[in-house]
Amino acid sequence: MTKLHALAALGQSIWYDNIHRSLVESSGLAALIEAGIRGVTSNPSIFEKAIVGSTDYDAAIRALAARGMGAAQIAETLMVEDIQRAADLLRPVYEESAGDDGYVSLEVSPALAHDTPGTIAEALRLWRAVDRPNLMIKVPATPAGIAAITALIRQGVSVNVTLIFGLGAYRAVAEAYIAGLAQWLAAGGSARQVASVASFFVSRIDSAVDALLEVRGARHLQGTIAIACAKVAYRTMQEIFSSPRWSTLEREGARAQRLLWASTSTKNPAYPDTLYVDALIGGRTVNTLPPATLEAFWDHGTVAPTLSQGLDAAYEQLAALAALGIDLEAVEKQLQEEGVAAFARSFDALLAKVAAKSAQLAPGACGA
Repeated sequence: MTKLHALAALGQSIWYDNIHRSLVESSGLAALIEAGIRGVTSNPSIFEKAIVGSTDYDAAIRALAARGMGAAQIAETLMVEDIQRAADLLRPVYEESAGDDGYVSLEVSPALAHDTPGTIAEALRLWRAVDRPNLMIKVPATPAGIAAITALIRQGVSVNVTLIFGLGAYRAVAEAYIAGLAQWLAAGGSARQVASVASFFVSRIDSAVDALLEVRGARHLQGTIAIACAKVAYRTMQEIFSSPRWSTLEREGARAQRLLWASTSTKNPAYPDTLYVDALIGGRTVNTLPPATLEAFWDHGTVAPTLSQGLDAAYEQLAALAALGIDLEAVEKQLQEEGVAAFARSFDALLAKVAAKSAQLAPGACGA
């Protein structure tokens, strides 16, 4: 029994925030699943690093380019293949958990973050392309993305809502899920077919707020705000998914949307490297860990139900932040904009580098 199994006993699932071809083609992911990993998440930055940072994909790129595919089609084909392999490896977890876990997430193009119809169309296309029941399509929690969530859920598509940085966005995401699920059930859809997680990004909140606190000389609050936000979000989740409105859907077999803690690697080296794992343990949640954070938690992380502790202190810390004149909503909006832009840059870089690799690996090219 590993620490990951101990977390599962407390109601928290650990997903792996990483994917690459050698991981899914070797015994790597299978070994992680055996050790307690219960899902996989991906994003454009992860795929950029995987595809252009190794030679694992060279043969596939050469073959796809020879078939006349452009960079965008090649990149999507490679990503879909990796997602399918990971989903197949996680299928036993999906079956054993009756669809609670065992998911792999694939993100729509960041270029569509402010395009509701485009997001819906691309999500449905990717859903069909991967063709696995344990796929989650990642959609950003922008206003356009939130509108798309309801449309996708009501069509039976499981959704991982990403780039949530604040309580207002989280409430809107939960409402979008519930509205879509109610429509799906009213149309005769199977309640257990649909699942969703709301990915709340934590470490980036501290990175942004700590700088503002430094200017105001309030160092005692540094490193506390992200966890305070998470604790309040967790309390909000408990309220939303125990309400009379939700209970009506639950009686029909509906599955509650879980909070997922994302951006859990510690950005400030002065903070413990397991800060955003140890402090965010609670039932009906997911934490997605990149490789270094997972290794650190295995080595010296602490398993204890911490999310339900210190809620009063969390409210006090957020009140103190407001008293200092720091507009948390403005910070959250800025972080979301920066997150969308960062993923867009990674996606563009991926396409550019795949195009360059295609040319380099083409028959007759120098070095091919």
